[in-house]
Amino acid sequence: MSDFDTALRDFSAVSATAITKAEHAGRLDRLAAAMRQGGVDAVWLDAASSLTYFTGLSLHPSERIHGALVRSDASLVYITPNFERPKLESMLRLPGGIAVWEEHEDPFALFAAQVKGRLALDPETPFRFADRIAAQPGLSVTGAEQMISAQRRVKSAAELAIIQTAMDASYRVQKAVHAGLRPGMKASEVADFIAAAHVALGMSPVFAAVQFGEATAYPHGVPHDQVLAGGDMVLVDMGARLHGYHSDITRTYVFGPSTARQRHLWDCERRAQLAAFAAARPGTPCETVDKAARDVLEAAGFGPGYAVPGLPHRTGHGLGLNIHEAPWIVQGDKTPLAPGMCFSIEPMLCVYGECGVRLEDIAYITESGPRWFCPPAERPDAP
Repeated sequence: MSDFDTALRDFSAVSATAITKAEHAGRLDRLAAAMRQGGVDAVWLDAASSLTYFTGLSLHPSERIHGALVRSDASLVYITPNFERPKLESMLRLPGGIAVWEEHEDPFALFAAQVKGRLALDPETPFRFADRIAAQPGLSVTGAEQMISAQRRVKSAAELAIIQTAMDASYRVQKAVHAGLRPGMKASEVADFIAAAHVALGMSPVFAAVQFGEATAYPHGVPHDQVLAGGDMVLVDMGARLHGYHSDITRTYVFGPSTARQRHLWDCERRAQLAAFAAARPGTPCETVDKAARDVLEAAGFGPGYAVPGLPHRTGHGLGLNIHEAPWIVQGDKTPLAPGMCFSIEPMLCVYGECGVRLEDIAYITESGPRWFCPPAERPDAP
């Protein structure tokens, strides 16, 4: 039995309180208030994460349009294929009307029948749907991204508690990966363990990126498997869902004795991450956090800007029902950080052809400043 098998036996399902109906209803009320203020008569929520955020309903997107209209009085009308109606009724958490269409009918005519005036579309609405909705008589179509994002990027106490539980679980998996690594192990074996571990913890696996040696230099890995050897840099990035909310955590460390070069690169990455964390104060623009990390790396001789060796992408992204969502920790995002905002800090240092170091931790803003969900890494030989 491998160390991974032993670790799996020690995992049991974690738990956190799901978002209540009352919180979903409050979200709808706030969305409706924003609609009235902006002169919007209804918002369309497609079968995507914002539908879940506002109504608690989770649907899989398909070639058939399926979702909910939110009117400016906070009332709901669900639009569904008629054959899906019984299933939909069993899934609803918030009451509302149901408008149905048969397979031979035009579902987009339902929009014109249910609402007149200005309709704002969920930004996750596919173009093939948005184009047909916009063609309906009596409708003026605009985007709902700002109204939706303004709410979603600030997490409630209940959301933060779910994310905390999910992050704690993935942190345990990271430690188990480190303890179970052996020479000759394939990256795919580690990825399989990560998925199985999250299932054992009662979560839904989302992804696992496992990279060894030179492959760690490339932010999204390489298209082939790798085999672990002593002295390799190891990068392990993972995420899973609990009640729809994501964890996301990356650790990079050396398997076995490290070289002075590896320790130097790791230390530069660590200092960049800490500088970004220190800059993440309430009221500070998101782009300032990105600049703080980049300044550290440029002072160490990397970059400048997105040049490699250096940091070739943004420093971080928001986290919630989507693993990547607003706010964005990147130049140009001037959104002021506010209590409840939750985002990654991951200023990856890439040296193509050699190795890379990414330390990714999720932080959230409080009235007094930033806090980590999990303890960040402190040395290059352990997570």
